Amino acid sequence: MAKFSFLRKDSENNLEKGLEKTKESIFKKLSRAVVGKSTVDDEVLDNLEEVLVTSDVGVDTTLRIIDRIEKRASYDKYLNTNELNIILKEEIEALLTENNTGKLLEFNAPLHEKPYVVMVVGVNGVGKTTTIGKLAYHYKQAGKIVYLGAADTFRAAAVDQLSIWAERVGVPIVKQQMGSDPASVAFDAISSAKSNNADIVIIDTAGRLHNKINLMNELSKIKKVMDKVIPGAPHEVLLILDGSTGQNAFEQARQFINATQVNALAITKLDGTAKGGVVLGISDQFKIPVKYIGIGEKMEDLKLFNKSEFVDSLFS
Repeated sequence: MAKFSFLRKDSENNLEKGLEKTKESIFKKLSRAVVGKSTVDDEVLDNLEEVLVTSDVGVDTTLRIIDRIEKRASYDKYLNTNELNIILKEEIEALLTENNTGKLLEFNAPLHEKPYVVMVVGVNGVGKTTTIGKLAYHYKQAGKIVYLGAADTFRAAAVDQLSIWAERVGVPIVKQQMGSDPASVAFDAISSAKSNNADIVIIDTAGRLHNKINLMNELSKIKKVMDKVIPGAPHEVLLILDGSTGQNAFEQARQFINATQVNALAITKLDGTAKGGVVLGISDQFKIPVKYIGIGEKMEDLKLFNKSEFVDSLFS
């Protein structure tokens, strides 16, 4: 059975390549921040603050990182700018470890419920449907029986796109006509998955934020229907965010977290942006585990988020 691990060399290389734009941007800015300096003084810390904020780490998280580095600089009188990369790496990893309580599980790890129900939320255009397809691929490769539910019935393209992914991956999909009740689709998908002894069922939902009350009501209705079929479902509410949107991703996260009980995050499109710092800020601000990151177009380019490997790749 295939193992999916960040410890594999090809996976490490893919991760470094996927984060290349972010890494290049941060280190260029960092180099300018410390040029001509031999010690970490107030000016260096001010410059570092600007580097982190402009890398979309977010103001609150940036201030937390700066405070930690400032304390280290006061304790370690010998601290100089050559050591700043090492200190910055250590403090960022420590912050991620403290804030991200989620446990990294391989795709082939036993699921604590069967079928394990994942409700996927996020605005249109963030890569929601594509991420669902990639998740289905990974779980199928790991030997799981996977079902998809096309409950984003607001857009015909969403149902069609998910159908294409289901065919491509080779997994069943439950769908209805455009405009159908999303909760009805979710009910049928979970019922079918349950009766066919599936391991996991992934439900797509509409990504509209223009009317938050309707969104909240719709998601609540879907969750109630799920719970009737399988008590406690959905077991995971996965919010998909587009990393390339930077600070907009923070606002999307706030709105969806207020609308429903999000307990896992996936941040996509990190390969095409220098705004990968958003992963650090979102993880820190919302205290919700980042479970997956997207670093490319291939099905293999959806990665389980490993804090240590992520930080290592940024600073390698």
